[in-house]
Amino acid sequence: MKATVWHNPNCGTSRNTLAILEQRDDVELTVVRYLENPPSRDKLAQLYRDAGMAPREGLRLMGTDAEERGLPDADDDTVLDAMMAEPILINRPLVETEKGVRLCRPKEKLEEIL
Repeated sequence: MKATVWHNPNCGTSRNTLAILEQRDDVELTVVRYLENPPSRDKLAQLYRDAGMAPREGLRLMGTDAEERGLPDADDDTVLDAMMAEPILINRPLVETEKGVRLCRPKEKLEEIL
């Protein structure tokens, strides 16, 4: 199975999710450090759509100014634009497999798509 993880090595949850994926023999893994190589706006919209969530549900609130900027209540386009301008606003880790996409918080959500 192919899996792509949008990863931030400074995040414990992201590191733990990556470790689970790396330990599996049945996973062909692609790791994207999204702060350095953010997904395109279209890709990010597709990830949230496939995860069954609105972009605002994928906002990173802790350690950002997202709440002060009103992003949790903003429309999808505004949130996606903000995430493209500042990838730190993208919560992590997002994992995509042929079975779907999950924001793996907590890391156990990963099991739903493996």
